Amino acid sequence: PNRSRMAGITNLPSSLESYVNTSLTGVSPSKIVLGTAVGTLAFAVVARTLPKPADLVDNIIKVAFSTVKSLPGVSGEVERQKAEIRAKIAESMDKEVLPGQEKFSVIPLEGLPHDEILRRLVALEQHEVKKYRSGQVSGAVYIPESDAHVKLLNEAYALFSLTNPLHPDLFPSNRKFESEVVRMTLSMLHGNAEAVGNVTSGGSESILMAVKTYRDMAGKKNPEMIVPRTIHAAFDKAAHYFGIKIIHVGVDKDLKCDVKAVERAITKNTIMIAGSAPNFPHGIIDPIRELAGLAKKHGIPFHTDACLGGFYLPWAKKFNPNIDDFDFAVDGVTSISCDTHKYGYATKGTSVILFKNAEIRRHMFEVVTEWPGGLYASPTVAGSRPGGLLATCWASLVAIGQNGYYEKAKLINETALLIKAGIKALNGLKLVGDSHSSVIAFGSDELNIYMINDQMNKRGWNLNAIHKPSAVHICLTAQSIGKGPQFLRDLADAVEFVRGHPKEKGGSAAMYGLAATFPDRTEVADVACVFLETMLT
Repeated sequence: PNRSRMAGITNLPSSLESYVNTSLTGVSPSKIVLGTAVGTLAFAVVARTLPKPADLVDNIIKVAFSTVKSLPGVSGEVERQKAEIRAKIAESMDKEVLPGQEKFSVIPLEGLPHDEILRRLVALEQHEVKKYRSGQVSGAVYIPESDAHVKLLNEAYALFSLTNPLHPDLFPSNRKFESEVVRMTLSMLHGNAEAVGNVTSGGSESILMAVKTYRDMAGKKNPEMIVPRTIHAAFDKAAHYFGIKIIHVGVDKDLKCDVKAVERAITKNTIMIAGSAPNFPHGIIDPIRELAGLAKKHGIPFHTDACLGGFYLPWAKKFNPNIDDFDFAVDGVTSISCDTHKYGYATKGTSVILFKNAEIRRHMFEVVTEWPGGLYASPTVAGSRPGGLLATCWASLVAIGQNGYYEKAKLINETALLIKAGIKALNGLKLVGDSHSSVIAFGSDELNIYMINDQMNKRGWNLNAIHKPSAVHICLTAQSIGKGPQFLRDLADAVEFVRGHPKEKGGSAAMYGLAATFPDRTEVADVACVFLETMLT
């Protein structure tokens, strides 16, 4: 029987050929050729709309999970786990609050004395400063551990705390600060005399402004933008805000944006392409030269997101030959986002969006001519802006200087090299990507990396849990300088603890594990919203 079945299978091709020939008897060759061409074209069009294999698998899993989740016992278990995660989020946030602090839910009838208010503020600040000035925090606070620098920024803000660049006639100093911050940043990033920019409230707003600019400049009915899946989530936010279809392409084995995938994704609706220098998850710099060249070939604007590396990579490039050009030195780059409040060491709340020329930037502006309140023009999202932040940004750049930025980048790089070598030598851990920036990501094929993160937290470290793939990263800052040996000692201890206690529960491992593996992303999004709601209560 098996032999006869095999014979039948072997004869299938000839049987099929005989059937086709019989069916097409009398049909003219031209009709056959035309029908084949039309059929092939139709298949190509349909195939283009179908999900890719990986997406198809994800969709099948989502449908299957949605079906299973509706079962009585399963739905109850899902809700129980979500409630457990909610409770852990609330518990972890409550632990961070200074005990004994009065909570105001209504404005006091009589105002509190100023010295009493300051006493409370100092108590809160002293409770928090121990952690964020410990040098054990990933990113977050980039400012050097120098009381003199912090004092300068605070005094600069105080001097201009009442100013607002919305009123340049009243506060011409604000114009000076903003224009000079833009020009200094442009000179660092190889912008020529035609290049322009604006100061924004942070990296997300800089990205929003770039996306808004290219949407308005293109004027397409169904705009699309192409980005690597590792690019900052602010691009997804911008796509949602501005009604743009965002196309995420994959990365190669080195976690760099797949240039060929970008080219395949280009359509007549593409309004922009973007890449990272570096990306947030793994600190990897995308192939900006190739991506920008591809964009230029197709007449498409290209944006470099250098929010994280804009004030680090230009100096690190001087001693690290592995860092390629990513700024306006690259032909085809038409805009750059660059955070001054990270490695520019300015106060939180400032970033810079830069454009190749004023013609492009014009599309960022918003002008209302028919408002009864007068002619209204705004360069960025905000109307009123704090002039004090412009003053601190300007003060930081001119205080640290080129040599200061270079020295800090060099010391951060030395710490990064030490940590990378240490992770490679630790049994059970591996680097995720070969970063040449200030971000080092690491994971494990045998241990729960989120449990290791929990153990590092117990040892005073505040690291970033990431996923797809599951990993943890540390973003080194000026406060991390010299902390490499301590980090590696604590990491070795954490690894050994998890190896000896593989079933240890608690901490954030459950939540991050859920986010990394849960097939229904709407449930994961719900947990994220719970986090935000808890934070805002």
